[in-house]
Amino acid sequence: MKTYTNTGNKDTRSGFGAGLTELGKTNENVVALCADLIGSLKMDDFKANHPERFFQVGIAEANMMGLAAGMTIGGKIPFTGTFANFSTGRVYDQIRQSIAYSDKNVKICASHAGLTLGEDGATHQILEDIGLMKMLPGMTVINTCDYNQTKAATLAIANHHGPVYLRFGRPKVANFTPENQMLEIGKAVKLTEGTDITIVATGHLVWEALEASKALLEKGISAEVINIHTIKPLDDQAIIESVKKTGCIVTAEEHNYLGGLGESVSRVLAKYLPTPQEFVATEDTFGESGTPAQLLEKYGLDSKAIVKAAETVTKRK
Repeated sequence: MKTYTNTGNKDTRSGFGAGLTELGKTNENVVALCADLIGSLKMDDFKANHPERFFQVGIAEANMMGLAAGMTIGGKIPFTGTFANFSTGRVYDQIRQSIAYSDKNVKICASHAGLTLGEDGATHQILEDIGLMKMLPGMTVINTCDYNQTKAATLAIANHHGPVYLRFGRPKVANFTPENQMLEIGKAVKLTEGTDITIVATGHLVWEALEASKALLEKGISAEVINIHTIKPLDDQAIIESVKKTGCIVTAEEHNYLGGLGESVSRVLAKYLPTPQEFVATEDTFGESGTPAQLLEKYGLDSKAIVKAAETVTKRK
């Protein structure tokens, strides 16, 4: 089985900051807007080097989305930055009406997603944002797994015309995907080959899935792990090809099982290849305060939970 090495824990939001810094140097049409969270979104360098292309809108997220939509009319490529909760739930009407409906070229960049925002608790965590965004016609939804992939995604979306929701996080997590990779929007990445079960994971749970695959191998279960960085458009073919071989699947995400990656996968399987499936996701609940590790364990989103789901679903084949 192919193994992956953690080159050092890094936060995915810093990958976004690094990507934005590079875009500042290479694409004069890129502009950045922030809702009073420059440090949290790692937008400091872009602001310092391109003050004429940076706009601090303050705690006025709805206004930020309207400004971003307007800037696209002049050919600019706006990148908005705030927490995922405020990037979606607080401004859904503005995104729907001003950005998605008119297919504006806005990149909605959302940090501190999921439970691993941690101690700030349920009011700042969001576990329904993927569902909100993927249901908007024409919206591309990307959820990256580590620093390197987040940087690559930030660069890739600048060259993609149309609205994008880019979701990443706060905590330092394993950095294991290739440096200077090219991210292909809509194309899943197979990380390991397996014959007994397919595990498709997104975001922070990709590393947990890899850890689970090692534990499963010790139990005699061969897991194929697929990194789904793009939830919409979903790589249907990669999923179908894998489950044809393995006969069962586990989906893993830091999101409510209602409306997330798991439901998108279920749609594909129901249409083309009905297959036993188990969900590793939150169970229709809000979060709470705690460290990222504590919350992942309590809400059943760590590698142990993936192993348990895998053992369950293989018995259903």
